[in-house]
Amino acid sequence: MYSINNFKRGVMFWLGFGLVLMQSMVHAEPEVTERIEWNKTPIQLDLKVGHERLVHLPGAVKVGVPASLQPSLRTQSVDGTVYLLASAPFDATRVMAQSIDGGQMFLFDVSASKDGGQTYPEQVYVKTSSESHAETMDSSLASHDATVQYSYVALTRFAAQQLYAPARLVQDRPGIVRVPVMREPVSLMLGGAVDAIPLVAWRAGGLYVTAVKLTNRSDQPQTLDPRNLRGTWLTATFQHNRLLQAGNEADTTAVYLISARPFEAAR
Repeated sequence: MYSINNFKRGVMFWLGFGLVLMQSMVHAEPEVTERIEWNKTPIQLDLKVGHERLVHLPGAVKVGVPASLQPSLRTQSVDGTVYLLASAPFDATRVMAQSIDGGQMFLFDVSASKDGGQTYPEQVYVKTSSESHAETMDSSLASHDATVQYSYVALTRFAAQQLYAPARLVQDRPGIVRVPVMREPVSLMLGGAVDAIPLVAWRAGGLYVTAVKLTNRSDQPQTLDPRNLRGTWLTATFQHNRLLQAGNEADTTAVYLISARPFEAAR
């Protein structure tokens, strides 16, 4: 009996620790950073006029902006981060960034609009040969682990780590693959006081997990209740269950939704 009680107390401790960790992660970064691999295909960057967007690169670079674009686009490169600010709308235009040492070259198709565009940071990474080999091995192992079933808790923790953990600590899991999701506002919460924007989604076997950013746009605090979610969800986990009024640093959080169908079909 003594050992069983100890085991139960241990389980409750780690569950509590995990919940505290997840609640603290929402303030780790002000906005989610999207990671994208450089595979020699030009990367699309959609800017919102008047909103600066950051692009993190593996090292310091110098940016070449076409003369036709210079009146509408300001670029600054500091220690591997490129700051882009559009002052007027323009169509997709090729912009090059080259490593200071004259080595790696990156290509971007940059466009800007007043109503559309994105403001979240972008992190561009280049896989080393050892990482590519490891990925090949992981893919081989994943084919044998196709029947592995992840619990709802494991999928939720995976999604939270992918969003808020430092890039060096983010790890892929066999059988969990990223799937496309539209980063556009959706009507997810009843009442109309909370805005929702899908950020990223993954598939694991027959399950889908989607991370959605929630922002209070009212002047009153909002208590988040899963019963107010539109859609057919197997589980819904809020990073925080209460949002302060709009403009407060705690007016934004995330919800992790697990469904049996892709996000667009489940909501």
